[in-house]
Amino acid sequence: MKRRLYPAYRIHLVIFSAFIFIGFLINTPGEIVLGIKSIMLNSDILITDYVEVAGIGPTLVNAGLLSLLIMSFYLYHGIKPNGSTLMSIWLTAGFAFFGKNIFNVWPVIFGVWLYSRYRKEPFINYILIAVLGTTLAPTVSQLSFENIFPFGVSILIGVLIGIGIGFILPPLASSSMKIHQGYNLYNLGFAGGLLAMLVMSLFRVLGIDFDKRFLWNTGNNLFFALLIFGISLFLIIYGIIKNDRSLKNLKEITGHTGRLISDYFLLYENAAYINMGILGIFSTLYVLIIGGDLNGPTISGIFSIIGFGAFGKHLLNIIPVMIGASLSAFLNIWALNSPSMVLSILFSTGLAPIAGQFGWPIGILAGFLHVAVVMNIGYLHGGLNLYNNGFAAGFVALILVPIIRELGKGD
Repeated sequence: MKRRLYPAYRIHLVIFSAFIFIGFLINTPGEIVLGIKSIMLNSDILITDYVEVAGIGPTLVNAGLLSLLIMSFYLYHGIKPNGSTLMSIWLTAGFAFFGKNIFNVWPVIFGVWLYSRYRKEPFINYILIAVLGTTLAPTVSQLSFENIFPFGVSILIGVLIGIGIGFILPPLASSSMKIHQGYNLYNLGFAGGLLAMLVMSLFRVLGIDFDKRFLWNTGNNLFFALLIFGISLFLIIYGIIKNDRSLKNLKEITGHTGRLISDYFLLYENAAYINMGILGIFSTLYVLIIGGDLNGPTISGIFSIIGFGAFGKHLLNIIPVMIGASLSAFLNIWALNSPSMVLSILFSTGLAPIAGQFGWPIGILAGFLHVAVVMNIGYLHGGLNLYNNGFAAGFVALILVPIIRELGKGD
């Protein structure tokens, strides 16, 4: 069957092919190969910045390759582009700077495929869970390459556990949506966090634990700022050219609460690109203004915001949450531009639907609470869940939304 390369996929083909091209401009092919090898054989638990591990060139190539592979995966299965698929491609690109690579994602994806076979249902019903479920990809790398067992045995165990995780993730993801009622955009982060917490608890019972990890690159703000601004402007210009009602549609996007499922691409198509580009510029400027670092982890946060610009986020619902998260820095023990705070603020926007539904004051409160929760929840999963903020956001939504509703603030 002939696969159509939809315009939405073509524009992303251009963007992520450019990543690979730029990567080879920065480093030689030999350096790229060695860098990719370092990325694949390294521990990927939080926080592992691939830019620090392997350099800019190999990291860009890893991000470009993995994003194009996931897009090809969608094409092979005949998946038409929508807000959720575009969002998942951007999340893949972002976390390919920060925990996902061309090796560790596939066992989890294969596990979800096996689940679809077990259920005798089409894999396309679960393909988004498979791609987003790679939040647990560090489990594969950690068990495969951390010398817990003999080398060959370690890889086998890592792959098999990755497959097992993928197999049991779909029903958990479905249940998780009911828990937070669509107010946490990072649903797979919450489901993945619960599963990783269980896995890590079993490891610790068996006497297996992992050392804390903190690899954080600095000194590349100018390069990455130019890269993100360039991508964002490209998206904005493309959206304006392709949509003569772009400004009207952009205004309509900001009228949505963002609660799952809010698919801006299906509703407004090319105007979603403008929203994505605006969010990319805004979030990058925020990091630069507060004196934060642009590196693998923060680019992951920015790309997540860009991706969800097609699927739930816009300026009016992310700003209150970011304000609340930022204000927490004046009361807690972490500086505003510290790595933990910058990441927490960027990813706190997973709670944007709360601001969209209940208003700015509640959105500010949600952002404030998010920082408190996320700073204390990583131990539960031992860094195995890349969407750590999605795990925390799920608990914030679970606690906050029923209280607000009972107090009569809205539905």
